[in-house]
Amino acid sequence: MIAAPASTLSIPAAGFLAAEGHDDAILTPFTADASPRQYHRLEGRGLILMEDPTDPVGYAAYLRLSAHLNALGLSAPRVMAQDPANGLALIEDLGDATYAQCLRTGEDERALYCLAVDALLHLHHDPRSAEVDQPLYDLDTHLNELAIFAEWFAPAIAPGLSDDFARDWRVRWHDALDPIAVRHDTLVMRDFHIDNLMLLPARMGVARCGLLDFQDAVIGPCEYDLMSLLQDARRDLAPGLEDEMLARYIENAPTILGNAADIRQRYHILAAQRHARILGVFVRLDRLSGKPNYLKWMPRVAQQLHTALEAAQLSSIAALLEAHLPGWQADASRITPTQHTERAV
Repeated sequence: MIAAPASTLSIPAAGFLAAEGHDDAILTPFTADASPRQYHRLEGRGLILMEDPTDPVGYAAYLRLSAHLNALGLSAPRVMAQDPANGLALIEDLGDATYAQCLRTGEDERALYCLAVDALLHLHHDPRSAEVDQPLYDLDTHLNELAIFAEWFAPAIAPGLSDDFARDWRVRWHDALDPIAVRHDTLVMRDFHIDNLMLLPARMGVARCGLLDFQDAVIGPCEYDLMSLLQDARRDLAPGLEDEMLARYIENAPTILGNAADIRQRYHILAAQRHARILGVFVRLDRLSGKPNYLKWMPRVAQQLHTALEAAQLSSIAALLEAHLPGWQADASRITPTQHTERAV
């Protein structure tokens, strides 16, 4: 991180800090997620300045969900001061010990994943978890996310593809997701993975698992965040750890989720949905945003999609891919960056 003086802040941000008694703070800017939000750490004060003037909906959701998660006994950064008119907030600084950083420095992988799974179980067992004003993860939302695959990934490997593919793709996913999209059992954070989880050793129980980047949360199926954790687009778990953690969750899951076979089926269908969406998102990030670095994970995510389709027994969707995009999995590894690589991150 590179230190930055308060003078580099916008006028509203500098005024906000002064009003809160922090005009003399030493600031360190950093990027905590892939959004346009800006963050500055107030060194030595346990606070972070969040500046988000372009997304009032996301800003309001962050404040709302921070309070909600903490009320449930989980650890999201608390909002200590706010200026909604300018999209500014002072939030609790949870430190630097993300799961990703902990794993790089040799922290016990199994213990970290046990803690994260237990935090999800805590959330999913609490009947208040879905009692927050967030959008429903409904069927249209699922299908619109999958349209990214048809709009970006499919044309990248098969230029001139017929419109029939996008239509059939949506129809077949409609059938697969229809029983899942009616489940609005819990708060789903959407990006529950090692870059958005923190180890907070000074806290107790599941509060030791810090939560970041939750403002896009929806109300949906419990299995989604579990799958997001255990089938990471960017890293492999130790051999057998995914199965162990899935079994740990199932053994302690809320009874409303049904039996182990029901949970596993939803888990694998949601995995296939997410991996298909991510393939499209990674191509779009290159083509539209000039961010080609994401393409290096394409072969990995394509393999994850292939495996999930088999595990979920989505043979109709697999057949559609082979009919319209023969060799799609191998082709994913051959997608090349566009010519604006100077904008890569």
